[in-house]
Amino acid sequence: MRADAARNLELLLTTGARMLAEDPATSIAAIAAEAGLDRRTVYRRFPSREELLSAVYQARLDAIEAAIEAARLREAPVPDALDQYVQGIVRVNRTWPTEVSRMRSDPEIWARRQRAVEEVDRFLKRATYEGFLRAGLPPRWPGSVLGALVRLSTKDLSVLNDVQAANVIVDTFLRAFGTGDAG
Repeated sequence: MRADAARNLELLLTTGARMLAEDPATSIAAIAAEAGLDRRTVYRRFPSREELLSAVYQARLDAIEAAIEAARLREAPVPDALDQYVQGIVRVNRTWPTEVSRMRSDPEIWARRQRAVEEVDRFLKRATYEGFLRAGLPPRWPGSVLGALVRLSTKDLSVLNDVQAANVIVDTFLRAFGTGDAG
């Protein structure tokens, strides 16, 4: 793909993610106009709204998977991995604000989303085993709360940059679930 075509595709998808997060009924034509692209060009690439939505969700999942990989959740020290993961996911949520859970009907997208959730849950179990998080919490509760904190940060911490927002989220998360004596 040519560089300008790749830039246009990314612009279309990020614009689509933002506009769909604001109004899930946004049309392809409105997204194309906001991105400064000819709607016929967009329709050639994405003949249906569902195909555009799928591409937006795939791009969001690509970004989530990249953030998980960059955080090295399986091998990096827990505090470093947590910081890197949250910074990466804050960035993902700000770039791709559309929620993937709307795509439950697409088995491939839903399976990818579930694998990402499971990877984070494994990391949080490791964090508990290594003494950074309190034991005895309901299964998946820390992961659910961490996810909710990151989603809230998209709007509530919008005046902060990604690192500052991540610091607030990690501090809040560790005050709720941390042991206070690890690391």
